[in-house]
Amino acid sequence: MKHTILIGLGSNIGDRIEFLVSAIRGITDLETTVVDDVSNVYETEPVGNVPQNSFLNLCISVKTDMDHVTFHRKMKELEKFIGRTESVQWGPREIDIDILFFDSIVVASDTLTIPHREIVNRKFVLLPLSEIAMHYVHPVVGITIGELLKGVTDTHTIEHSDIFTSQLLTLINDSITNPIV
Repeated sequence: MKHTILIGLGSNIGDRIEFLVSAIRGITDLETTVVDDVSNVYETEPVGNVPQNSFLNLCISVKTDMDHVTFHRKMKELEKFIGRTESVQWGPREIDIDILFFDSIVVASDTLTIPHREIVNRKFVLLPLSEIAMHYVHPVVGITIGELLKGVTDTHTIEHSDIFTSQLLTLINDSITNPIV
């Protein structure tokens, strides 16, 4: 596996855990792709002014042989397969799969931005990401995830959930320990 990808996952509609589990299983089912680390699950206050339920958020680390364009396309296909419907910006989501980092590349196109542009402003991304990539250096701002987390000014509520973390890990255990490669 030649590429390391850090991904943020989120859901706030329906069976949130099942949507997150489906995303992780879908990623592990991709050829030449392995999920190698999973953060705890956090219940988070939504960003923006759209009335909606709290999100469940977590981050995962993935290894793959796919290039960033192919992997991004596969993530969009997976979101649709799981049941994501179009919504307003910062609106409710059945599943949200965001490529946060892909190795240390920087991409800015009409369809893809890597690193994800909002990472530095989002505690709900930085906190779970710090669990699996504390010392990863953001290739644009030049500081670690841990340092970004210390400096984030985001005041949205984010709470670790032992119950949701336990449910998720129980449901994905086979996918992680017996990946199809």
